[in-house]
Amino acid sequence: MAFLNDVPKVTRNLIFINILVYVATLINQSFIIRYFALFYPTSPFFCVWQPLTHLFVHGGFFHLFFNMYTLMIFGGVTERIIGEKKFLILYFLCGLGAAGLHLAVQAIGGGSNIPCVGASGAVYGVILAYAMLFPDSRLTLLFPPVTLSAKKMVLIFLGIELVTGIFGSGYVTSLSDGIAHFAHIGGMLFAFLLITFWKKRGTLFDRY
Repeated sequence: MAFLNDVPKVTRNLIFINILVYVATLINQSFIIRYFALFYPTSPFFCVWQPLTHLFVHGGFFHLFFNMYTLMIFGGVTERIIGEKKFLILYFLCGLGAAGLHLAVQAIGGGSNIPCVGASGAVYGVILAYAMLFPDSRLTLLFPPVTLSAKKMVLIFLGIELVTGIFGSGYVTSLSDGIAHFAHIGGMLFAFLLITFWKKRGTLFDRY
């Protein structure tokens, strides 16, 4: 994986860990899902470490690929700007925020037996952080092939997640279409709060 040599250290290591966990999932999927996916707290399968470990478990190759590709593109740039320590804090707080909002939405419907997996919540947080750092940078979607500013694209993503989460999958289950939409929103929300907090303190670009 020589192409990762130019990727900043934290982003690169996160990608490596996700790949390793995916390989472990191929070897023993039931074990990885049982202990490291995120279950609702009343489930007999819930473990206190799952709000963190679910970030490294993926449901398939393309789930892993798109999350890691997005992390490499946006995470690499963001890490170089705010530094390794802040980027690591950003990533895991967004992941925890994603888990928290996902579980809160599930609680509205009385819980769920469907486990949640994937780095998407943290990755969506990284995308929002990038958009706050470079709001006017131009990004081109693969489909449809349109070019928009980062801030407009993030607002579109947020709108899609809200509409799909509430009206598409149903806010009660949050996973009936197989996607934890409110986890994505939770990651973005925590990224917004954290970047705003660092900006107000004047420490956003303080790497230490």
